[in-house]
Amino acid sequence: MNINDKQSQLVNTARITGIWYLIMAISGILGFMVFHPQIFVSGNPEKTLANLIDLESTARVRLLFEFAIVISQALTAVWFYKLFKDINEWAAWTLGIWGMINSVAIMISAISMASAIGIANSSVQTMDDKVLLIQVFQNIIANAWGIGGLFFGLWLFPMGYIVIKSKRMPIWLGRVIFLGGIGYLISTIISYMGIDFPYNRILILPATVGEFWMIGYLLIFGIRQVN
Repeated sequence: MNINDKQSQLVNTARITGIWYLIMAISGILGFMVFHPQIFVSGNPEKTLANLIDLESTARVRLLFEFAIVISQALTAVWFYKLFKDINEWAAWTLGIWGMINSVAIMISAISMASAIGIANSSVQTMDDKVLLIQVFQNIIANAWGIGGLFFGLWLFPMGYIVIKSKRMPIWLGRVIFLGGIGYLISTIISYMGIDFPYNRILILPATVGEFWMIGYLLIFGIRQVN
């Protein structure tokens, strides 16, 4: 295979990676930010139970978006490995593994979500038992996403490192992604230390900017040719 054919294949791989990454981003926004608050009310298992019963179809749509996040996250990790393995195999393996752990964290959330829907619409448990179980599942969902923030941050480190060292993408893209990884880790630690830091969400802003920049670059440009 000549250099041009190999580059064309890499660009194709990059664009497929970008598509999976974009699907992950869209399903995350719709699932976690749009549909999730309609069903799961933080600190109010009684209202959440009522929503799971009265808005069962919406709850199942929310669950389907969680499935989409799990699948697209896993495939994004796999395709990033395929894209970067010949550039830096160690970092590509790290990126793929930590990305898969992200997928597992959200899978735990999906399992809890499915269980909550099943319990809410069951005729076996009493209402008091249902409220208690829904509270447990709500906490698991919240903490799967919360503690999952550790690996949401960690997988950005090898991604940013490969971009910076290889110079196959804009070096500032790599720096922003690396900074986003640091922000995710600090934000998660601050949250679980119980510190009331009003600007905690700002810490993950570089990650958001970097990830959407990465998606756009993968889809539009793919990856640069070796100099």
